[in-house]
Amino acid sequence: QVQLVESGGGLVQAGGSLRLSCAGSGRTFSSYAMGWFRQAPGKEREFVAVVAWLGNSTYYADSVKGRFTISRDRAKNMLYLQMNSLKPEDTAVYYCAASRKVDYYPNAYDYWGQGTQVTVSS
Repeated sequence: QVQLVESGGGLVQAGGSLRLSCAGSGRTFSSYAMGWFRQAPGKEREFVAVVAWLGNSTYYADSVKGRFTISRDRAKNMLYLQMNSLKPEDTAVYYCAASRKVDYYPNAYDYWGQGTQVTVSS
């Protein structure tokens, strides 16, 4: 069993930065690939970024590539998402999730956090 708790969301102006954190617990946390997803009102949950369980491979959605950076600290059971050059269209609830393999689809993820709101004003 893996438990995930996100933090770091908030209100920021366009062009600003935020860093999201996800604290994981459970002895198998470090063996999972970890992803970030987001969901805006009235839209489906979409993939943002994923990092492999060793932390040596990362993948991003085209919409965030070059602006967001995903990373993990396996020793601390932490996952991060550094978000720079934020845009109003980045406004959403952001979720961290754990999967047994690197994947872009929400259905592949076994465990989810409760989400943290990110709002980018224009």
